[in-house]
Amino acid sequence: MSIDFEFYTSREIRKIFINLLEETSAENLVAVPEHFNNNIWWNIAHVAVTQQLLLYKLSGLALHLPDEIIKKYAKGSRPEAHPSAEEIAMIKSALIDLVDKAEQDYHDGVFKTYNEYTTSANVCLRTVEDAISFNNFHEGIHLGSILALKRALAAV
Repeated sequence: MSIDFEFYTSREIRKIFINLLEETSAENLVAVPEHFNNNIWWNIAHVAVTQQLLLYKLSGLALHLPDEIIKKYAKGSRPEAHPSAEEIAMIKSALIDLVDKAEQDYHDGVFKTYNEYTTSANVCLRTVEDAISFNNFHEGIHLGSILALKRALAAV
């Protein structure tokens, strides 16, 4: 599989997340149904943050999201306060922009080193290419979670 296909796939997944943000009521974005520990909004913000951590942080590079967003939505975090309209707009705008930036940086040779990392799925990432590919898998998992959340919310 080519790296360009990986970025294409990432962009297509992100378009689904944008549609979910546009089509889901503000109430349902932040609702945490029984038997769940997060919400649709948290999952979407989390994937934006995780892409930055997997690609940029593990490559020793600066992140392209504010530190407070990284802390709020990184692995191990939980939904806290409802996001502001500005925060939602920022993440929504960043979803595609972050993929475009990563693709440009990749082709410009910005990713020179990578600190090996074993994910919670027990997948060892040794290169930025591994991270780009794994990120799509990770976002697919969270898309599945969001679809489960939507079904649970529809059943209420």
